[in-house]
Amino acid sequence: MTRHGELGAALHRWRDRIASTGAGLPGDGAVGPGMGRAELARLAGLSVDHLTRLEQGRATMPSSQVLASLARALGLDDAERRHLFLLAGHAPPATDLVPRTVPPSVRRLLDGLAGAAVGVHDATWSLIAWNPLWAALLGDPARADASPCRNVAWRHFTAAPSRVTRTPEQAARFETALVGDLRAAAARYPTDVELRSLVAGLRRSSTRFAELWTSRYTGSHEGEWVTVRHPDAGAVAVDCDVITVPGCDLRIIAQSARPGTPDAEALARLGALGAATPQDPAAQTAHAFGDGRGQEPVRTGP
Repeated sequence: MTRHGELGAALHRWRDRIASTGAGLPGDGAVGPGMGRAELARLAGLSVDHLTRLEQGRATMPSSQVLASLARALGLDDAERRHLFLLAGHAPPATDLVPRTVPPSVRRLLDGLAGAAVGVHDATWSLIAWNPLWAALLGDPARADASPCRNVAWRHFTAAPSRVTRTPEQAARFETALVGDLRAAAARYPTDVELRSLVAGLRRSSTRFAELWTSRYTGSHEGEWVTVRHPDAGAVAVDCDVITVPGCDLRIIAQSARPGTPDAEALARLGALGAATPQDPAAQTAHAFGDGRGQEPVRTGP
């Protein structure tokens, strides 16, 4: 089946699942259950002939406005709307703002990652939630004397102090992946003011970022090991994995040590220390995974 045929079949399938509210409209020609073709055309503001050609695969390039009208009339969810646009040969429509909350299902996943330092970032790579071991290993982002910027890209490209060290090869791969993420986020959330400010600030402040941004290089995050230089525990080698959560564009960094190594023992000591250290109540509610709230987004860039 051609792409246009798949579009027509999808439209017919979505129409069939909706109960008719105006059966018997002139020129409907519908047989069986579901919304009639004339009814959908009326709701979407289309002619019956145009809708017929779409469903029969004879209309080759419907406009984005037509697709948006059909999506509303059919009550499509975000995933179905994206699929509709892709079937019609259009880029999926952008949403307005970067999601900056941690869904309950993701919090349950994070609660199960015992023994790992876990930080949750939004699509701009701003830290929005973390567990106690993350704070113990990398420094507590909720401390009054902590750096005011919790954005990974800003910290990396402006060479802000960090306990994480990478080899030059690792850094190059990480930079390319970061810039690719931000470029995709800018296309997906074109009206997000904080994202635009971040990109503009990075282009002014970092020659390396500006070079990668204009070069259009693409990259993806790969599993890597990094060294965390802790002021008390010394050098701790950890495996660093990046998990992307579909739908809400969250990036989860999980840092763990290989079992039976001195690094694992150091991480366990830091975990016990983090669990035993009294926390400010406001800070606890800000970063706890189970309370349904994430850290407020931090303004980045000059």
